[in-house]
Amino acid sequence: MSASDAPSERAASSRRSWGPLALALPALVLLVAVIGYPLATIVLRSFAEPQWGLQNYSWFFSTPVNLIVLQRTFTISAWVTVVCIVCAYPFAYAMTAVGPKVRLLLTLCVLIPFWVSGVVRTLSWVILLQDSGVINSLLRSVGLDGVRLIRTQTGVIIGMAQVLLPFMVLPLYSVMKGIDLRLVQAARSLGAGPVRAFFTVYLPLSLPGVYAGAIIVFILALGFYITPALLGGPRSTMLSTLVQNQVLSLLQWGRGGAMGVVLLVATFILLALAGPLMRQKHKQGAR
Repeated sequence: MSASDAPSERAASSRRSWGPLALALPALVLLVAVIGYPLATIVLRSFAEPQWGLQNYSWFFSTPVNLIVLQRTFTISAWVTVVCIVCAYPFAYAMTAVGPKVRLLLTLCVLIPFWVSGVVRTLSWVILLQDSGVINSLLRSVGLDGVRLIRTQTGVIIGMAQVLLPFMVLPLYSVMKGIDLRLVQAARSLGAGPVRAFFTVYLPLSLPGVYAGAIIVFILALGFYITPALLGGPRSTMLSTLVQNQVLSLLQWGRGGAMGVVLLVATFILLALAGPLMRQKHKQGAR
C-alpha cells in the first residue's frame, strides 16, 4: 500500500465508525427531548421546590403512608408479572406449535388489545368485575357466592395483567420460535419423560424470553395509573396516584418529583440486583 492510500483508508474507516452513530442520532435527539429533558426537570424540581434541599425526600421517607404505598406498588407489579408469566407461557408455546393460519389468529388476539384504548379496556373490566357484573352473575347462577373483585387489589392485578399480557407474550414467542424441538426429542429418546424433558431442556432455553418479558411487564406496571384508579380502592392505591395527587391537586411539584425519583431509583436498584441473579440461574439451567 502506498503512502497516498493511507489517508483514504483512515477516512473510510472513520466514515464506517461514524455511520451507525449518524443513523441513530435522530432517535437519540428525540429521546433526549421527550424523556431526558422532562426527567432532568423533575429531578431538579424535587431538590429545588419550595427551596433547595432534601426536604421533599425527608418528607417522603418520614411519612408512613408513602412507604406503604411504595411497597404496595412493587408488590402489585410483582404479582402482575407472575400472572402474566403463567398466562403467557402456554399461549406463546401454542403459537409455536400450531399451523400458520392458527398462529395468525393467535397473533391477532395478542395485537388487538394494542388497538383499543386502555381506558376502554379498563372500563370493560369495571363492568365484568363489579358486584352485579358478569363474573359474579355466573358464580351465582351455579349456586356459588359472589366474590368482591371491584375496588380490590385482586381486581387491579387482573386488569393490569390483561393490559400487559402482550408485552409478555411477544418476547416469549420470539425466543420459543428459535428453540430446536429436536433437543426435546433427543432427551425423550434418552429416557426422559415429557415433564422432565420440558423442565431440563425446553424451559431453560426459553428463560431469556421469560426474563425479558418479566422486566418489561414489571417496569410498565410500576407506572400504571388509569387501571388502579378505576379498578382499585384506597387499599390498592399505587404510587402513581399519589404523584398525580401531589402535582395536579396540591401543586406540590417538589414532593411529586421526589416520589417519581424514589420510584425510579428503587426500580434501578431492584433491576441491578435481579440482573446478575437471573443471568446466573440461566447459566446453571443451560448446563
